[in-house]
Order: sequence, then C-alpha cells, then structure tokens
Amino acid sequence: MRKIILLIAIGLATTAVHAADGVARPKIYGIAYVKVKATDIEKAKEFYGGVLGLRAEGESCAGVTVPCFSINGSQRVEIVKTDAGDKGPFLPEIGLVTSSVEQMLSYLTAKGVPTSKIRRGANGSKYLEVLDPEHHKIVFVEEGGYGHSGPIAKSGAISNQMIHAGFVVKDGKAESRFYEDILGFHVYWHGGFKEDETNWYMVQVPDGNNWLEYMLMIPSDADHKELGVQYHFSLGVADIHATAKELEAKGVKFAPPILGRDGKWQLTLYDPDWTRAEVMEFTPAGKICCADYTGPHPKP
Repeated sequence: MRKIILLIAIGLATTAVHAADGVARPKIYGIAYVKVKATDIEKAKEFYGGVLGLRAEGESCAGVTVPCFSINGSQRVEIVKTDAGDKGPFLPEIGLVTSSVEQMLSYLTAKGVPTSKIRRGANGSKYLEVLDPEHHKIVFVEEGGYGHSGPIAKSGAISNQMIHAGFVVKDGKAESRFYEDILGFHVYWHGGFKEDETNWYMVQVPDGNNWLEYMLMIPSDADHKELGVQYHFSLGVADIHATAKELEAKGVKFAPPILGRDGKWQLTLYDPDWTRAEVMEFTPAGKICCADYTGPHPKP
C-alpha cells in the first residue's frame, strides 16, 4: 500500500511540474522513425530490404520522399544520401510521436526550449524540430494510429518493432535535464561494464515503452566505425536464437548472440556504412547488472 501511495504521489508531482507554466506537456508515445545516412543508397537498400527484410515504401512510408523501409504500420527507417567524407553521426535524426504538435510547441516555448516552426510533411502530418543539449535532432510528429500492433513489414522481416535508438553523449546530466525534467522521460535502466560504472543510460518515453539510450564511454578520437557502432537503433524480437537461425538461412554473417549486461539477449548487425542495427529480445532472460528496470518492457 505504501508503494502504491508513493507512486501516486510521484505521478501527481510529475504532472504538476509539467503543467507548472500553465501548459501541460502533450503525450509522447514512442519512436516513429530514425533517419540513417548512406554513402551508397543501393547497398543500403540491400541491407534494409534484404538482410533485415523490411518492406520498401510500406504503409508507414506514405509521403516520405527519400528511400524508406517500413518496420510496421507506424514505424520506419528513412535513408538519406551523404558523401564518403562525412565525419558526422550517420544517425542524424530521431522522430518521436506526440499527441499534439501545437501543444508541444507551446509547452517547449514555455520551458524556454528553442524549436522550429510547425511544418507539414509530404504525407500531411505536422512536425516540429528541436535540438537536444548535444545537438541531436529530435522531431516531434503528430501521426494518427501510432502503436505496435501493425503487421510485420513483409514476410521474412526479422522484426516488426523498433524499441529504442541510441547516441553518443558527453554530458549525461544535461541530457537528463532535457529528456527527464522537461520532456517527462524516466530512467528505464542504467549500467556498465563494471557494477559501479554507468556506460549505458536508458530513458523511456512517458507514454509508451520505447526508450533512448545514452552511450557514455566514447573516446574523443573515435573514428567513423566506432561512432557507427554507438549511434544505433534496435529492433525487438521474441526469440533471438530463432532470429539468428533466420539470418543464417539468408547467408548473413554476424557474431553469435550475447546476453547483455541488461539481461537481454541481443545480436549485432551493421549496414554498409557501419550504422548498427541491434536486434534485442523484448524482456530480460538472464542476470541484470547494476540497476533494476523501472518501466514496462515492450511486448511482441
């Protein structure tokens, strides 16, 4: 009973904080898309359509003007062309679904957060751009019917859910002030290679089960390949070993699945430009290091 009362009190306090300026924060449901750079579009198409088995120009890609692959009816991967000499992150943009772009604009303005103007995409959906404290582009989109109940993108797709995306962070406290204090995300899990370290810090959206992951152990001289390993997105599966067999049947080369420090089975794939497409089980199956989970796990 005490635990229930404490949770209610925390919820009421959080609601009060987010409405303190007279504007309530709109809901943030989860990840709508990630944008990935590619130096060779055709090779990228072979990876996302062939290795991952995603459906090119599927339902969630309606109106998208760049090459696009549907994960389900409301999530997608967008591919944009870049030059071979590009030294920046190859995961330049993450889209999050909100219940109201207009309300998000009012809310962020009240909090003193600079934003773009509200714009409309080619599919008619409204969106709003913002940079987090370390200049990761976050795009809030207002798209109807968001959820993970949509069909698998096509027969042979290894997953029909994107469950998180991750990026390199130098100042975790500044990021947490933005995502947690302002946007209402909460810590989902954190841990490291050692019990007393935090190399990975996960914050979950306030109104769903997707999360963002801070990668906190990147050296200042990291090269493109190292950054590609860290800037990543993750696809959820129910059985990593069954997925591994599917990939082996396709002739895909990859390292064997491992049990992560977060207790979840996972395996790693890389697109032709070394952007990591992580494949992860929805729920932990082994020992969990460092901290307990504090939010709901995605479901198949």
